[in-house]
Amino acid sequence: METKNYKFWFCTGSQDLYGDECLRKVAEHSAKIVEGLNASGRLPYEVVLKPTLISQASIRQTMNDANNDPMCAGVITWMHTFSPAKMWILGLKEYKKPLCHLHTQFNKEIPYETIDMDFMNENQSAHGDREYGHIVSRMGIERKIIVGHWTSESVMNKLADWMITAIGIIESSHIRVCRFGDNMNNVAVTEGDKVEAQIKFGWEIDHYCVNDLVEYVNAVADGDVEALVEEYYSKYKIIDEGRDLDEFRRHVAVQARQEIGIEKFLVDNNYQAVVTHFGMLGGLQQLPGLAIQRLMEKGYGFGAEGDWKVAAMVRLMKLMTAGKKDKKGTSMMEDYTYNLVPGKEGILQAHMLEVCPSIADGDIGIKVCPLSMGNREDPARLVFTSKEGSGIATSLIDLGDRFRLLINAVNCKKVEKPMPKLPVGTAFWTPEPSFETGLESWILAGGAHHTAFTYDLTVEQMADWAAAMGIESVIIDKDTNIRDLKNELRWNSIAYR
Repeated sequence: METKNYKFWFCTGSQDLYGDECLRKVAEHSAKIVEGLNASGRLPYEVVLKPTLISQASIRQTMNDANNDPMCAGVITWMHTFSPAKMWILGLKEYKKPLCHLHTQFNKEIPYETIDMDFMNENQSAHGDREYGHIVSRMGIERKIIVGHWTSESVMNKLADWMITAIGIIESSHIRVCRFGDNMNNVAVTEGDKVEAQIKFGWEIDHYCVNDLVEYVNAVADGDVEALVEEYYSKYKIIDEGRDLDEFRRHVAVQARQEIGIEKFLVDNNYQAVVTHFGMLGGLQQLPGLAIQRLMEKGYGFGAEGDWKVAAMVRLMKLMTAGKKDKKGTSMMEDYTYNLVPGKEGILQAHMLEVCPSIADGDIGIKVCPLSMGNREDPARLVFTSKEGSGIATSLIDLGDRFRLLINAVNCKKVEKPMPKLPVGTAFWTPEPSFETGLESWILAGGAHHTAFTYDLTVEQMADWAAAMGIESVIIDKDTNIRDLKNELRWNSIAYR
């Protein structure tokens, strides 16, 4: 999980109508804005100033240079003066990366006592940004518009959020998912068009026989297995529950061997996400549990029962949040069961084994317990409860003629009582705007039971990602009501066909 040294280019639009002195001030002001943004400490990536753009040729060259620079993750545009927008057409037409329109101006306040026409001509972002905005809208180009003074906390926070979304857009095309086994038989929601996913998102979704993986697992040296088991025993609480301690350790060692073998397979074959299926285990001794949990914690995506869409989304979210300070975690989740006591409603989230420990709060333990599915020996797994706080649950579904991304704001809380007999990692949350409306909205929109969940991204960031990918997003949050949602789904069925 490498955090790349991405940068964002700052491109100021103007023209030579007002003379060299005006252009000198435009360049000076642009430099001060970039300096202030970088010095703020609020942005996760560096902003790089580019020369003022005053001609079609310079705009086109700059936009294509941005395309060709692998470390450029997006361009921030701002019109200091009036910038005739026909100059921007070819550059924008050829530009392929995330675009932000920062609608700001250098000065915060009108200089009432000294303002004259020279000042007006020089400082007319209200004019220039409308001209530029018109052509971007006419060309149907997706972009993020951020409005306000560049020194404001709100503007910097929005710019920081957009940068993280831009990383998701750029990195999406680098995601490769390895599937060991196919989708679970007769399950609808985990299916999907893998060709269309590569067209829309850039994802490569490949398939291998699980016994190709078994060869890697069996080839792991015993010394490496024992070293990793020692790491497990030093890091996690051992919950043996009366099992024979040597037998317990042998079961844990199977997962250690799987962790090393699976990761080597993924590295050797350049995959960043993995899918398994409890019904297609070949020569594996156990369903990978602890092994997958540890790989997710390292940054790999994962989907259960063949759910490659969730695997890719988990990987995407982990990439987007890789450099975030004080991050709280990202994981695959599954809706399991409800608490329907009035005033205490919520959804218990878990999976058979594979919940990422990055979301854990407090101690993490290892248990070895039977698993009714998979017809293999008892797998070892990490057990814990999740952190409290707000987050988002996302579900990417294939509707046959298009993809839809559901984004639900949720509030995670502690369960009222311990669950000592439940040997899995869990979370408990209530969806916005309320338990009843959140559930009805999710079902109306066709949401899946598997989700990619994170504490560290916002509804707006994922909606912006969906817009950049050219797919429909459905937001379920505090502003959702059923009547409007039904109308939105009807309109979307036409707009996104």
